[in-house]
Amino acid sequence: MLVLEGTEDRMGPGGYPALTRRGGVLGSAWLWWAGMGGGVVSLASFLHAMDMSVTSGAILVTGAGPTSAIPTPLDASAPGSTYLGLVDLIGEFGAVELFVLLVLTYCSIVCWGIYFHKQRELRRASKQSERFIETFWEAKNLTTIHTVSLDLKASPVAQMFRAGYQEVQRLAKARRESNPGGDDLSTDLAGIENVDRTMRRAMTQEITRLEHRLTFLGTTAATAPFIGLFGTVWGIMTAFRGLGTAHSSSIQAVAPGIASALIATAAGLAAAIPALMQYNVFIRRIRVLTAEMENFKAEFLNIAERHLLK
Repeated sequence: MLVLEGTEDRMGPGGYPALTRRGGVLGSAWLWWAGMGGGVVSLASFLHAMDMSVTSGAILVTGAGPTSAIPTPLDASAPGSTYLGLVDLIGEFGAVELFVLLVLTYCSIVCWGIYFHKQRELRRASKQSERFIETFWEAKNLTTIHTVSLDLKASPVAQMFRAGYQEVQRLAKARRESNPGGDDLSTDLAGIENVDRTMRRAMTQEITRLEHRLTFLGTTAATAPFIGLFGTVWGIMTAFRGLGTAHSSSIQAVAPGIASALIATAAGLAAAIPALMQYNVFIRRIRVLTAEMENFKAEFLNIAERHLLK
């Protein structure tokens, strides 16, 4: 501790107090004494003028006036200092803040579970769709393609083909039974519309299947920051309400409560940011698969139309 003593046996020339250190004098400096018995000291001038030894969290200035303390940063490892870790701050939570933290933790865990599940599902869907499209253009027979599609259940393109192929088979059978020797163009065109509707319905079902559980990611990304903010606001309200019953009105009385309340906001961001990134990645990959299904549907309808009208 650095002490400025203004006692009679430590007075310097001119009646000004001298700067001393416990155990011996390191040097002296002159303080300009003015106004209401108070002392004005420039800390920067002392740092350049002498070797100072700060052994505690404050520098005491004593003289003719009241003793005042100049705060200095505290060392967290020094004896008597208080340092609150993450566990200690969570221990300061009330019932509402703890409930908010549990909700955000649950949302984060579920989002990561959805991420790993969807990552595997969409990867299988992409690989099997590529394999099916290659088989579709290489094979000469629709029956062979249909047989291959039975083994590619994760491919949305293959499932859409199966729906269109089955509709074509029903139309061909109905045409043979109703008009064995005829060639009714209007009936064929109506059949193509039926195939189009069937394949579009199958595509909608596949997109819905691929987008399953993505709503939870989007909801978490949109609401988690506000849930965390609610916990923070509630914690700050609790901290300031407790200030009324405390013996001290300093910032140290409310600092632990405010610090613990801010954890709720951090938890909300930790849940929302990954969820938003995961949601955008999956939506983009589903759009790619949707474009592949649209292109395949157009090609298949052309093939089916040539087959029905010949």
